[in-house]
Amino acid sequence: MTDTVAAHPGGWLDAPAQRRLERRLKAALRRARSTGRPVLVSVTAAVGDEVDPSAVVAGSRRPDEPWFCLEQPDRDGAAVAALGRVLALEAAGPDRFTRAAARWRDVAGDALADDADGPGGSGLVAVGGFAFAPDGGGAPAWAGFAPASLIVPEVSLARRGGRCRLTVNVAVAPDDAPADALARVSARLAELRAGALPLLDPAPVGSYDVVSPMPPAHYEEAVARAVQRITGGEFEKVVLAREVEVHAPVAHDPGAVLGLLREAFPSSFTYAVGRGEATFIGATPELLIRREGQRASTVALAGSTRRSADPAVDDHLGEQLLRSDKDRHENAIVARRIARTLAPVSVWVTAAPEPVVIKVANIQHLAAPIRAQLRSSMDAIELVGRLHPTPAVGAEPAGALSVIPALEGFDRGWYAGPVGWTDASGDGEFCVALRCALLRGPVARCYAGCGIVRDSNPAAELAETEVKLQVMLPVLAG
Repeated sequence: MTDTVAAHPGGWLDAPAQRRLERRLKAALRRARSTGRPVLVSVTAAVGDEVDPSAVVAGSRRPDEPWFCLEQPDRDGAAVAALGRVLALEAAGPDRFTRAAARWRDVAGDALADDADGPGGSGLVAVGGFAFAPDGGGAPAWAGFAPASLIVPEVSLARRGGRCRLTVNVAVAPDDAPADALARVSARLAELRAGALPLLDPAPVGSYDVVSPMPPAHYEEAVARAVQRITGGEFEKVVLAREVEVHAPVAHDPGAVLGLLREAFPSSFTYAVGRGEATFIGATPELLIRREGQRASTVALAGSTRRSADPAVDDHLGEQLLRSDKDRHENAIVARRIARTLAPVSVWVTAAPEPVVIKVANIQHLAAPIRAQLRSSMDAIELVGRLHPTPAVGAEPAGALSVIPALEGFDRGWYAGPVGWTDASGDGEFCVALRCALLRGPVARCYAGCGIVRDSNPAAELAETEVKLQVMLPVLAG
């Protein structure tokens, strides 16, 4: 840690932030006693640019407490990480986004907090995610992951472009004392460790087993049934996923997995969401929505092919993808739906006239960037609720979503759901949770899916899931 950080009271808050915290705690106590309700206090301070938000959170979390990381290293080192829980905002059902958004507006509006002044995700934030389905995550493996689950953390860090901010939050109850609240903050900050993410054991004792709860043939049959129904005119597209389990000789280390993912996939969104003993983790190329004031941006990401170590072959594969009628049709379905969904709440919406090929470590995609100027102050969570699920992970038309669990045969939980953060102004960033695994002790459940359209071939779609599973399997299977 630099001398600048080390010189701060408690090692993290500078003197002005410490004074703001003390004043705000006294004001919060007066309000709490007059209203009879707890008051949220939030203070933000600059910390050294060498601080690694994800490493601090992964190395400082207490057993079983909520934690969160979201990074995109190639975007000026953008990172938001958080640990602990001051408040939990949870909901279920079709209106879970609306209810979570309303609750967050109430919480943020009543808080005594600093104005955001720093990288995206600075200041008072709520972090977490949503299940794919309105009541998803009911299977035992997903215990702790509510259909809508946003956490107001005790501590959060945000970094981008060499600037890093730390925010500390505390709830002041009517029977509290400022000194006691300050002591809680000091104790939490004293536990923070500014180190590096852990490394995986290079030679673990024991063997790894990779198993499919359902045989690969089940997936091919599901694809064939979907194509038959598409051909019959029931719907235009559906995304079908597979679940593959990795049984390790020891418990999977989510901090070490996170470190490997962000190193291997620097252009993707690397994320981890911890609930109890489980961690949902992955590296996804897909942005669902980024809201910055009245500007919203997203991307239609659909259509995929493999990479090659030979640059000439790799470029040829990309050109084939760009010329593929099947993949361009799949991408156009997604782009049309997103533009159509944003139009009623926007002054204008613009989508790229042609998709481009984007390359991540092991796969290439067709991508069509989409931007919008919002007509009203619709916040990030409400935008997430309007867009999710796009046809990139769901179905077209949306009424066909009901066929997904029937064909897949398992509970997606948070797979293909939105994961991200939102701040007190309503800005935020949510990615689509793909290329992921649910870690619980020595068992990791990995997920990957493909968009099925009229021209889909069951064997080819199965092969594409294998490519996508290669994001997680090499990291988890030793």
